[in-house]
Amino acid sequence: MPKRTTLRPEAAASAAVRIRRGYFESRFGQLHVHHAIPGGGGFEEGTPLLALHPATHSGRLFTALLTTLGRDRSAFAPDLPGFGESDAPDGLSIGEQAAALGDFLDAMRLRHVDLLGCGLGARVALELAATRPAVRRLVIAVLPTGETSLPPQSADDADAYLRAVWAAARRDCGADAPLAMIMAACGERLRNAAHAAGAEQAPLRERLSQISQPLLVLHAPDWPHGAEVSAADLPAHARRTPCRDVSQLQHAPQPIVAAIQDFLIA
Repeated sequence: MPKRTTLRPEAAASAAVRIRRGYFESRFGQLHVHHAIPGGGGFEEGTPLLALHPATHSGRLFTALLTTLGRDRSAFAPDLPGFGESDAPDGLSIGEQAAALGDFLDAMRLRHVDLLGCGLGARVALELAATRPAVRRLVIAVLPTGETSLPPQSADDADAYLRAVWAAARRDCGADAPLAMIMAACGERLRNAAHAAGAEQAPLRERLSQISQPLLVLHAPDWPHGAEVSAADLPAHARRTPCRDVSQLQHAPQPIVAAIQDFLIA
């Protein structure tokens, strides 16, 4: 008779999380959303989480993070309008991006929501926090994202650009990642490049000063070196924790996950 095995509680909880993808209507077309559903359905659990990616990525960046954070809450990672598999015209403003996500929140009838944003996603999250009373807590990652890398303007520049994109995708996925995963990440970066180049880079400093909700800032260990904002730009109530780079959000190591979980349930 086979030996019976019992999953550890944390393993059982992880196994119960279901990751689904779906499309939702917004004012700019369909919004593609990655959705982590806990075993209990999520809506009777913790406050739902909305994770917003930098311009060089899509909601797929947060798959590992959603698998963990989605154990006790519904967690959503949409492809921002115009990125990944979401529809949208070129040149949407930060306000228009936030409005499209507001359509999603209304469609899901979410009375309260926590936000996590990085890069372009941080700017959209700050806009939502400033304009949507439903936003309860806010996590902002002040990290290098490669969003300033512009597409090549000539064939002579394309080779170096492709090498740089490939290196960035491999760094995000990890050197030991399967080739198919690195190729998919590289293709995603290339598809998003035109939108990233044209995306509005609204200043973080002004919006950060207006945030009244509890705020956690994930920052590089050498922060504020090369960063757009410094600790002096944060509201007095903000909490901070180090995070090496955007790949840590993709791979969701335990210290980062624990810091976010502790903040969300505080």
